[in-house]
Amino acid sequence: MFWTHRSFWLGPLIIGGILALLALLFSRGRLHAIYRQEFPESRRERLFLAWLGFFVTALVVRGITLAIHYGVGPFHDVSMHGRHIHHMVWGILLLLLVGYSWLMEIGTGGSGYSHWMGRLTSMLYGVAAALILDEFALWLNLSDVYWQREGRESYEAMALFGSFLGVGLFGARLIRGLVQEVFGRRD
Repeated sequence: MFWTHRSFWLGPLIIGGILALLALLFSRGRLHAIYRQEFPESRRERLFLAWLGFFVTALVVRGITLAIHYGVGPFHDVSMHGRHIHHMVWGILLLLLVGYSWLMEIGTGGSGYSHWMGRLTSMLYGVAAALILDEFALWLNLSDVYWQREGRESYEAMALFGSFLGVGLFGARLIRGLVQEVFGRRD
């Protein structure tokens, strides 16, 4: 089975390791104080963590796919019964898991809210979005065009979604201030 192959686990382990290392770095000391100061509200923190999961995954997945394409390292395509399993499949499954968790109000700020689960599901959402959008051109064209000219559509979709996450995270206050300035302050 595909999950018994070492390369099946390399991508998730690299992504998880990087995100865990970043979480550890910001869990104590001065970095933790800065983090808490910048993210006093959970909604903005969840946006940041989704953004972080998205960009870490996008970089790792693109790196792995380049390594597979050029035959570098221990990486290879994952297949089951001769069928190539695209990483978009794992992104869809992960997105379904995160969505179901949020429907069950796990990690959303609802009753019995766990900040830890909110942080985890936010990062997983970003991971899932990167896995799916990295193969946007495949589902748009219904053809494996990853390394062809049409594959550029995946880059464009990732840039657009990453921009939305960035605007939501970094630009919301600026945009709100500009709108208030243009249309008059409402105190």
